[in-house]
Amino acid sequence: MARYTGPKSKIARKFGEAIFGDDKAFEKKSYPPGQHGNNRRRGKKSEYAIQLMEKQKAKYTYGILERQFRNLFAKANRSKGVTGEVLLQLCEARLDNVVYRMGVATSRRAARQLVSHRHITVNGEVVNIPSYSLKAGDVVGVREKSKSLQAIEDALAANSSVYEWITWNNEKKEGTFVSIPERLQIPENIKEQLIVELYSK
Repeated sequence: MARYTGPKSKIARKFGEAIFGDDKAFEKKSYPPGQHGNNRRRGKKSEYAIQLMEKQKAKYTYGILERQFRNLFAKANRSKGVTGEVLLQLCEARLDNVVYRMGVATSRRAARQLVSHRHITVNGEVVNIPSYSLKAGDVVGVREKSKSLQAIEDALAANSSVYEWITWNNEKKEGTFVSIPERLQIPENIKEQLIVELYSK
C-alpha cells in the first residue's frame, strides 16, 4: 500500500501551513525547515516552482502519490466542467477523505488506516480501498463489530466540523455522502489552477 510515511511537521513547515491538521511542532516553528531556517535568503520562486509546490501541497494534503494523482488529473481533464475544480472534487469523493470529513478519524492518515483495516462499510458492504470513489447518495458507516473502537469514539467526540454535502447519524454511526461538493464548500487552501497549468505544459 503506497503512501507517504515521512515526517509531517517538516512538510507542513515547507508549505507554511498545518496541512496535516493540528501540529504542535509546526506551531513552535512555523518557518521553513533547514539549517538556516528563517535567515536563509530565498530568491524569487519561478512560475514552475510555485506550480510544483501547489501540486505537492495537494498531494500531501490528500495523501496521494504521484501516479494516482496524475490519473485523477487525467480523469478530471476528460470530464465536463472546470478541470481544477473537478480534480479537487475527485479528491474529496475518496472514501478515506469522506471518513475523515465525517469525523470518524482525526486525520486522513487515520481514516486511511480504518478503511484498509476493514472497519468501514459503503452501502452495507465492507470496503477496504481508501481511494474508493463515492457517488452521491452512498451511505458510509462504521462496521458493526468496530462501533465500540475507542479511537472512533474519541474522534467523533472531538469532531465539530459540519459540511453541507455530508450528513452524519451518531447513533447509527453512519452518514450519507449527499452530493459532490462545490469548490466553495471545500475548505482546503489549494490553488488548483496552478496544478492544471503545471500538468498542461
